[in-house]
Amino acid sequence: MIEIEVFGIRINPLPKSEFLSVIESNLNNGCQIVQNGVNAASIIDIVKNDELRKALRNSDLVNADGISVVWALRFLGYKVPERVPCPDLAEAIIALSEIRHYSIFLLGARENSLLLSIKNIQERYPAIKIAGYRNGYFNREDELEIVEEINKANPDIIFLGMPSPKKELFVKTYRDSLNARYFLGVGGFFDILSGLTRRAPLWIQKIGMEWFFRLAQEPRRMWRRYIIGNARFIWIVIKEKYKRIN
Repeated sequence: MIEIEVFGIRINPLPKSEFLSVIESNLNNGCQIVQNGVNAASIIDIVKNDELRKALRNSDLVNADGISVVWALRFLGYKVPERVPCPDLAEAIIALSEIRHYSIFLLGARENSLLLSIKNIQERYPAIKIAGYRNGYFNREDELEIVEEINKANPDIIFLGMPSPKKELFVKTYRDSLNARYFLGVGGFFDILSGLTRRAPLWIQKIGMEWFFRLAQEPRRMWRRYIIGNARFIWIVIKEKYKRIN
């Protein structure tokens, strides 16, 4: 498996098709695999959050979810074929699951977002098996009960639609207690699936400006992440480049 050791974690510079091939092979072989995507915000967080960094290192696969990560890796001298956004990967896994009869559990987001997501998934993929779902608004003391609920549903796949570091830490803590074979952190994917959040048009995604589209939609909530965050990310990348030169 190709991987890049950078920013204190390992990133797999694979195209979406290769990720899908690895995922399907492991599902068919009964191997458990954890996957998370990283973007600029993730890289900023792991610099100051050791637990998140350890959780990402505990992942079996890490995809470049954000175009800024792809550009940064190329700037550092690595060959990265493409960006693999978690929503696109998750959608492809849902399509694969309908064909291969894998069952899915949805964990995260608000209740109304989850219900709309399930409705839309079932309309697009009528043969899909949704093993169960649970919203993402729970406390630490609820987690063992949620693990039991998931195991009762016995899904092959768990999508975790929670913010970082909550989703990464949940899987790191409970992966050995859960029977599922594949875990994917999908962030705000359920809000996109439900139609409650509008994703940038494809042409905006292709030119690497999806972050600006999100900022324009929610300027009050997102300005700090994108304006201050992007500057911090650039500084981290420059320091990484300087460290490698010296």
